[in-house]
Amino acid sequence: MVKVLISDKLSPKAADIFRDRGVKVDTKVGLSEEELIAIIGDYDGLAIRSATKVTPQVLEAATKLKVVGRAGIGVDNVNIDAASGKGVVVMNTPHGNSITTAEHAIAMMFATARQIPEANESTQAGKWEKSRFMGSELTAKTLGVIGCGNIGSIVVDRAQGLKMKVISFDPFLSPERAKDLGVEKVELDELLARADFITLHVPLTDQTKGIIDAKALAKTKKGVRIINCARGGLVVEADLKFALESGHVAGAASDVFEVEPAKDSVLFGAPNFVATPHLGASTAEAQENVALQVAEQLSDYLLTGAVTNALNMPSLTAEEFNKLEPYMALSQQLGSFAGQLTRTGLKAIKIDYEGSVASLNCRPLTQTIVASLLAPIMDSVNVVSAPVIARERNIDVSEAKHERDCDFQTLIRLTVTTEKGERSVAGTLFGGKRPRLVNIKGIEIEAELGKHMLYLTNEDSPGYIGALGMQLGEAGVNIATFHLGRTAPGQDAIALIELDSPLDAIQLDKVKQLPQTKQVVQLDF
Repeated sequence: MVKVLISDKLSPKAADIFRDRGVKVDTKVGLSEEELIAIIGDYDGLAIRSATKVTPQVLEAATKLKVVGRAGIGVDNVNIDAASGKGVVVMNTPHGNSITTAEHAIAMMFATARQIPEANESTQAGKWEKSRFMGSELTAKTLGVIGCGNIGSIVVDRAQGLKMKVISFDPFLSPERAKDLGVEKVELDELLARADFITLHVPLTDQTKGIIDAKALAKTKKGVRIINCARGGLVVEADLKFALESGHVAGAASDVFEVEPAKDSVLFGAPNFVATPHLGASTAEAQENVALQVAEQLSDYLLTGAVTNALNMPSLTAEEFNKLEPYMALSQQLGSFAGQLTRTGLKAIKIDYEGSVASLNCRPLTQTIVASLLAPIMDSVNVVSAPVIARERNIDVSEAKHERDCDFQTLIRLTVTTEKGERSVAGTLFGGKRPRLVNIKGIEIEAELGKHMLYLTNEDSPGYIGALGMQLGEAGVNIATFHLGRTAPGQDAIALIELDSPLDAIQLDKVKQLPQTKQVVQLDF
């Protein structure tokens, strides 16, 4: 009989599900790391919330452990790299608290619009300051939703019920999906300029970090109100405080902070600021939902091998995984490369498998490509959920196998169609295991991807590469590798450069200002 340990406080119904499915379950809450290490070797599965830390030391002692299930969305307390190295599947339950988080954002919107916390404090202090608390109606106001995924789309629905006009910025929101939601899709600058209320529902990535900063706030209308129930770090707290104190921002509410627990945030004490201690998922209904889901997911995996909401592994047999492992690395790089370059709504994803890879089970590769493509802008996407998310957003995903001969023994070509056109990138394996990019937008190139990459497109002209090298040298950034390609002399050219360290924003702007430069994107792998 397989055994599962519940090490955090979950609904008692979770343990009932395990028992009903024939899984032996122990509940031991409040264990120290040392206590967990002492007993974890007896268990096949571990069900947790946020308190238990699944460290490399815990995983080293977990000699039987096959799966960790997080009741909730965040897995910051799980070392996923170490888990992958030990062959332990990590799962979460990304949808169990979506409604609760969306409702909290709406509640925060009401609280800041009507100054409810301040009015409550004043009234209970024996004051009667009706004239002090002049609020704002939500009806007929424009709500700007940054991120229209699972939670954001629920906020859209609730806001429409309040008779608000809803606009959304989301590079992955297709026109068809926007129409289904009844939301107007706009660019970020337009959202900032038009919105009376702005609410954020995106993950914290390199692209979204500090998305609401001083520059963004300067583009908003005077009297805007800003709600953040997504992730700390999306809003530059010092910039928001200044905007609140100046009166440009009429009110703000945040459930999340750059540093948590937030005990001395710069925002504390700012005028018309509402704060809650990361309560987005804190309802009885949400906690029961995620507990039941994690129990069902762990039971399914341990008893049948079915994988749901896995963050680090596709559904594969051991034999298939060994064959596909190098191709998975290539697929992840192709998807991530295209995803980090995508700035407009995705319409279609086409994957061609040529040569020897075409004879393999390519479905996990397709899922890996789609997940990696969506990951830069979308929260909690994984190889299991990626196809579902693509369908929900009307993104057509297709794959084709060609066992014909090609220029390489094996080749994977990814073609992405957006609202602005089509882009392709292709890769192969050198020596059967080393991923290489061999074609970008029809231009031949041979490039191995490192951790920090700089991608440029430019008009081919004498002296451009020299000027670029000088600019990077002045920035004090060392070039590890340099890969070039072009369509023809004097026409379109590309450069893919591996850097020892990333450029900061000022250095990146200087590169963008070089003559003949068309596009510059900093990539991380």
